Amino acid sequence: MVTKGKKLRILAAGDVHGDSRITKKLAEKAEKENVDLVILCGDLTGWTETKEVIKPFKDKNKKVLIIPGNHDSFATVDFLATLYGVKNIHGYSAKYEDVGIFGAGGADLGLSAESEDEMFKTLKQAHSGLKGIEKKIMITHMHPSGSLSEVSGFEGSKAITKAIKEFHPDILLHSHIHEAEGVEEIIGKTKVINVGKSGKIIEI
Repeated sequence: MVTKGKKLRILAAGDVHGDSRITKKLAEKAEKENVDLVILCGDLTGWTETKEVIKPFKDKNKKVLIIPGNHDSFATVDFLATLYGVKNIHGYSAKYEDVGIFGAGGADLGLSAESEDEMFKTLKQAHSGLKGIEKKIMITHMHPSGSLSEVSGFEGSKAITKAIKEFHPDILLHSHIHEAEGVEEIIGKTKVINVGKSGKIIEI
């Protein structure tokens, strides 16, 4: 339980692609760093057998939020959320003390492809549950347009950039572009972090 005045401590990662060896290391990091919450920014499945990809975090008694990536179907992520008792916040929000977290997974291609209009509507719907919350974190799989992750040659999402400008999250956590893992930048007043499979510790 996070107490008043204490910062929320988060381990965020993405692009684990079904590799439970990666999530075991991340779960050990979550325990060592004493995080309050784990956030997985999509591509939970896709390359190797998805065996116990969420279980290591549950074994450490960590709260977990997930969203789908372009390698995940919406149905698969819903199944994983139900199986492990974690929360899929694609189109939804969650609150931990005075911090609101809202998200939209998917990308412009793949199993969970979404158009720009759909992406923005999903983020707007998710954000609508955070009225009166000042501290906000936005979770996406895809990177925003105009971001440093575009160094990969893949254009970012205009809908995500629009959501940054409209909803003013303190932090945006995303993954998707492996080459830009760990890159941090400021867009507007929002700190944007490509968390990657190694994971990032964030405090807010």
